[in-house]
Amino acid sequence: MANTRIHTLDLNFQNKTHAIASYLIRHSDGAVLIESGPGSTLSALEAALARQHLTPRDVTHVLLTHIHLDHAGAAGWFSKQGAEIYVHPNGAAHMLNPEKLLASATRIYGDRMNQLWGEFLPVEQNQLKVPQDAEEIVIGSLRFTAINTPGHAEHHYSYLFEDVCFSGDVGGVRIPGFPYLRAPMPPPELHFERWLESIARLRKEKFSRIAPTHFGIYDDAEWHLNELEKNLVATEKWLQEVMAAEPPIETLREKFEAWMNEQSREQNLSDDVVQAYTLANPIGMSADGLMRYWKKFRSA
Repeated sequence: MANTRIHTLDLNFQNKTHAIASYLIRHSDGAVLIESGPGSTLSALEAALARQHLTPRDVTHVLLTHIHLDHAGAAGWFSKQGAEIYVHPNGAAHMLNPEKLLASATRIYGDRMNQLWGEFLPVEQNQLKVPQDAEEIVIGSLRFTAINTPGHAEHHYSYLFEDVCFSGDVGGVRIPGFPYLRAPMPPPELHFERWLESIARLRKEKFSRIAPTHFGIYDDAEWHLNELEKNLVATEKWLQEVMAAEPPIETLREKFEAWMNEQSREQNLSDDVVQAYTLANPIGMSADGLMRYWKKFRSA
């Protein structure tokens, strides 16, 4: 199959396998990465490139699904090595000037910022590319299509390449070996209806495989999208029931964690796998996203 040339690079985030991927595809003049990963995983990414007999300077293009630190943190560094960085129009300004993005992340992560995410450099202005929705990105003989897929974030693209959809976070989080996935729902832009519309839109596209950033390439895209939709619908229903009592955020976090732990037990997930899910998709952060969604769109 043509797309055996997609290499999944494990960025070994916080010394954990299967937490964050970057996807590598070669072309005649170098290589394309889907996602740069965070600055903290640059040494792991350089080592993974070296195993492919490549250096960072061989990376000519980086396609970002969105600008969250675990997906885009090292993009500025790659722009300084000469790579062109592709990003959704709503995320472009933050890549040129990441101060606001970093300030809001620092409010969440505090003194763990550097350990978790490392350095986030601005993207060089002349290296930033902003494709439009449904635009074809041509790189040598490679063809990618950017598809606007909000729901997890307003500035989210999925990229279609041959029979694969690189789904960023809108495709959920799924660890290899388990028929189970979770939807990452951080604040401030979680929106259930838009997310479900994004799934409907992706269903219309022709791909049989799906590659979420967390983690790996799966050849059951239809099952994956159906399962994700069920997950989102169930979560919204759960949220309606829990929010009827108007709980404070601490209570919502506790209840959501208990619900996730129950799912982990039902799926017989090992502690190791639970840790990978939690690193890729912190439970407390999703609870905060649910609270923000509720206050912004539902309680009004």
